[in-house]
Amino acid sequence: MVAAAPAPPSPPAPPTIAITAVEYLTPPVLTYPAAARRAREQGQVHVRVLVDARGTPQQTTLIRSSGHARLDEAALATVRRTRFKPYTENGLPLPFWVVMPLVFELEN
Repeated sequence: MVAAAPAPPSPPAPPTIAITAVEYLTPPVLTYPAAARRAREQGQVHVRVLVDARGTPQQTTLIRSSGHARLDEAALATVRRTRFKPYTENGLPLPFWVVMPLVFELEN
C-alpha cells in the first residue's frame, strides 16, 4: 500500500493592509445618489475589499452599513470601480484585504 503524498501547503492568506498604506491607480470617486440626496440621507459605509495582485477589486463585503440601502450600494459600486496600486512584498505583487470607510455627508 502506497501512502498518498501530503497536499502542498496552502498559500498564506492575503494580509490586511491599513487604508493609510493603500495607493491608487484610479482613486475612489464617491457618487452621491440623487434620491439619497433628496431624502437627506447621510452616513458612513465600511467596505472590506479583496484586491488581487494586479490591483483589481475581486470581492467586496459591506461590513458597516450607513443605514440607507442607496448609500450602501453607491459605496460598493465606488469600491468596484477603484483600481489600486499593487501591494508588494520582496518585489512581488500580492493580493491584499483593506477596509475602506466611505462617508456620505450633505453640506448645510
